[in-house]
Amino acid sequence: MTFDNKVIWITGASSGIGKALALELSKQQCKLILSSRREHKLEEVKNECQQPKNVKIITLDLADYQNMKNIAEKAISLFGKVDILINNGGISQRSLIVDTDIEVDKKLMDIDYLGTVALSKALLPHFIERQTGHFVTVTSLMGKFSSPYRSAYCGAKHALHGFFDALRLEHDKDYIKVTMICPGFVNTNVARNALTGDGSTQNDQDTATENGLDVNVFAKRMLKAIKKEKFEAYIGQKEVLGIYLKRFFPKLLHKIVLRSAVR
Repeated sequence: MTFDNKVIWITGASSGIGKALALELSKQQCKLILSSRREHKLEEVKNECQQPKNVKIITLDLADYQNMKNIAEKAISLFGKVDILINNGGISQRSLIVDTDIEVDKKLMDIDYLGTVALSKALLPHFIERQTGHFVTVTSLMGKFSSPYRSAYCGAKHALHGFFDALRLEHDKDYIKVTMICPGFVNTNVARNALTGDGSTQNDQDTATENGLDVNVFAKRMLKAIKKEKFEAYIGQKEVLGIYLKRFFPKLLHKIVLRSAVR
């Protein structure tokens, strides 16, 4: 698979992984649609792209998941089609379960799960009609195993795997591809923007995230996985081993995570 002549729609494109993907893809012969809540930040990313004329912007709030059909129609109209949707937008959480208000759990599900699902379902008829399309969803290693202080985040990310595995099965006949990208620690602002138990923003970087994979290195690896049309890709450092420990030695993983200082 090549990105040449493809229209690629990226959510959460104003910073972090989404921005890095946009800048890397702008070097190639494709067209980009960038989405997030912050239009001025999207304009900054667009201006940094190598071919700004091939970049369009649609503001999008994943929490407003009832409005996704209109947004999908607008996206399709920009270049006449969408070939790849990269579901990258979302938020994280850092708080113990006992200290976390249920409204925080709901907000994580609304944004990370329902917003992503609603947008994908809104675009799905377009992919079916064209008998081609590729959903790429950025989840997390926390969508495969869990860690303390991330209960709501883990729940939403696990749910995404359940939904998109079903979508892949149902629409194999329509030649629709699904790739789940599972990052480990990546050096972005995800921890600073994470919600605490009362719904306020954490505003602090944690050591593991700060020492995580460089976001530009991550973006290059992610794009390679998309090109290969992988079902799942685990991208990170030593934390990726947790995938295999969970599968074969779940009690050992439990002990390792308990001993770790990760928050």
